Order: sequence, then structure tokens, then C-alpha cells
Amino acid sequence: MSKDAKHEDTKHGHAKHEDTKHGHPKHDDPPVRTAFGIDIGGSGIKGAPVDLRTGEFAADRVRIPTPQPATPQAVARTVAEVVDSFHLDHDVPIGVTFPAVILHGVAQSAANVDDSWIGTDVAATVGGATGRPVVAVNDADAAGYAEVVYGAARDVPGVVLVVTLGTGIGSALVVDGVLVPNTELGHLEIDGYDAESRASDAARDREGLSFEQWAKRLQRYFSVVEDLFWPDLIVVGGGVSKKHQQFLPLLDLRTPIVPAGLRNAAGIVGAARLAAAQRR
Repeated sequence: MSKDAKHEDTKHGHAKHEDTKHGHPKHDDPPVRTAFGIDIGGSGIKGAPVDLRTGEFAADRVRIPTPQPATPQAVARTVAEVVDSFHLDHDVPIGVTFPAVILHGVAQSAANVDDSWIGTDVAATVGGATGRPVVAVNDADAAGYAEVVYGAARDVPGVVLVVTLGTGIGSALVVDGVLVPNTELGHLEIDGYDAESRASDAARDREGLSFEQWAKRLQRYFSVVEDLFWPDLIVVGGGVSKKHQQFLPLLDLRTPIVPAGLRNAAGIVGAARLAAAQRR
């Protein structure tokens, strides 16, 4: 293992929202017990095997700093290093999150990584470096799907919207357990502005907003979103969700809104689960 590789013991709990008015969404048991998830971010590349019965890590997470510049070849090599840190059977499904719109495995955009990723087949590039089949998915989609299967939206029927508040605003839309990919709702134009430019956690920090001031912007954002999609539940993730008591109670929405349950583990867990589902 590289000297930069770092094993981290990551714990996460499950929150459960009780709502059975439509019946429960279906989540078929995955065809395998364990899959491997990798979360590619602008500062770090993290991976761990996941017990698909529970959504818990089956071993401590490994994190290696994202290479700079974060070109496809450099990132793929680092992903391979993360995978090689574990003794995985060759048939273990591998899922990779990527900070971009992903269509059929190909990146259509690039956030916090090199622009040369645009038009690159993420699944094929990472698969070539690891010597294994790989499933690539948008990072917010992976995190959102994990919340529906294992986290704060577990057993919630109907339309679930998972929104991550961080450098930008990520979104995942899941309908009766089925992911609708690449929603990109952080880029809705609201009051003449790109939504994430005013309502992301980065905007709060950049402008020195109090949680009360920021909550007014979140109120406007979520009011527009719920009028467009009429979700049964909104789940809020991202690092700032740890401080949810300082802003979620300030929102006045018709939709129940709760903090994410899986925290920083969600991307890895969701990528692993989605990779296993495609193994069928």
C-alpha cells in the first residue's frame, strides 16, 4: 500500500422515516453479498468493501489524495491503488462515483477534476487500470441511492429527493426505489441566479451568512423544488448536515425534510450497491 494510503474506521448510523401511505418500495436482494465502492473527489479518492445486507463497510476505508492534475490516467492509477489495498476476489463488483454527469459510463462534465475527463468513458478508463469491470455513477446519485436503500429514506415510498449541500448542490431523485439519474437540480435558475451560487454551503461560507440568513435562501430553493417535483420526502446531505439542527427547523415546507443518515459513507455505499445491481 502507498505511504499516502490511509485506513480510516468509518461508522455510520441509520435514520428511518416512517411513512407507509403508498406501500414500500422494492429493493431486490443483490446477487452478491459484498461489493466495492470508490468515491472520487477533488481532494481524495476513498474506497471500501461494503456488506450489501447492511450497508456497512466490511473493512476500514482507504483514502489516497487525488493526484494533481486530476487527469483520467492519473486518477485511474490512484483508483487502482485503492483497490489493490484490499485482497478482493476478481468477481467482486466495483462501483465508482464521479463528480460529473454520467451517461452510459461517459463523463459529460467535470467538477473539481481535470477538464480532460469530459467525453471520457469513466467506467472503461478505471476498468482498464484496475483490470476489473467497473460501473460509474454520478456522485450525488450514488449518495442519494444509498440513503434510500440503507439510510434516512429507507422504506419510504413514492418520490424521494436527496440534496447534498457542499461546494455546490448535488441532487438525486429516486421514485419507488428506482434512481432517475443526472437530475442536476443545483443548477436550477431561481430569481435569475444559478441556485447553488446562492444556496450551497460554499455560498454560506463565502458570504459569511448566519444559519438564519442561509435558511432563507434554502427556503426559497426547496420551495421551488417541491413545487416542481412534489416529493414525499427530502433528505439533506453534505458535510453541513451534521449541523442540521441549526437550519432545518427554520424551514417551512409541506414536504418532510430530514438529515442524511449515512454521512460521508453514502457515496461508497451507493456505488457498491449500484454496481452489484448491474451484475444481474
